[in-house]
Amino acid sequence: MIGQALSIQGLHKTYPDAEHPVFDGFSLEVEAGCLCALVGVSGVGKTTLLNCVAGLDRWEGGTIRIGATGVPESAEDRSLYRREHVGLAFQQPHLLPEFTVRENLEMPFRIEGSLTASREEWIEVLLETVGIPHLSGRLPNQLRSGQAARVGLARALVRKPALWLLDEPTGNLDPATADEAFALLLKLHQELRPTTLLVTHNPDLAGRCERTVRLGGH
Repeated sequence: MIGQALSIQGLHKTYPDAEHPVFDGFSLEVEAGCLCALVGVSGVGKTTLLNCVAGLDRWEGGTIRIGATGVPESAEDRSLYRREHVGLAFQQPHLLPEFTVRENLEMPFRIEGSLTASREEWIEVLLETVGIPHLSGRLPNQLRSGQAARVGLARALVRKPALWLLDEPTGNLDPATADEAFALLLKLHQELRPTTLLVTHNPDLAGRCERTVRLGGH
């Protein structure tokens, strides 16, 4: 299991000029390796919570920790925190268009000059696991939406992060393809057991997670 426990304590977050805070003392504990769905109406703060946990957004009060590590203060330290602890996947995979599938998966290691033989082997394993080794040489514009979603999920796990943050990763897909992609998500989670927060508006998908947290209190 690569996951570590997530602890959010007394989170306070208000956007500038907003009439009400997004979070006013919000707390959440997620055990290591748990697949936790975040549900609630639009605007209740699901994506904001992911952004805070990822260190992409700041907040006014409270603490967020993954294992023994807290989200740092400075932008440079938050970037390092994400690199070491967090894997992100979104509704749109945001693949680099000029690079192949394999190169997109290699990119985090290439940027820091750490693409070793063992990491190349791990990328091969990921490509096999998500069922697209035959597509490794294709560019993103040569992929169907479901194939691109698979690459996005694999890329979010390429560093074996303790924390997997997924914001509607199947929301851009038709129902059949979304179900296929979610089955793959479950498979990846079961094999690696990162601690996972999954934002979804789909109650069926939320019901297949190990735990569901409804934001907004309704």
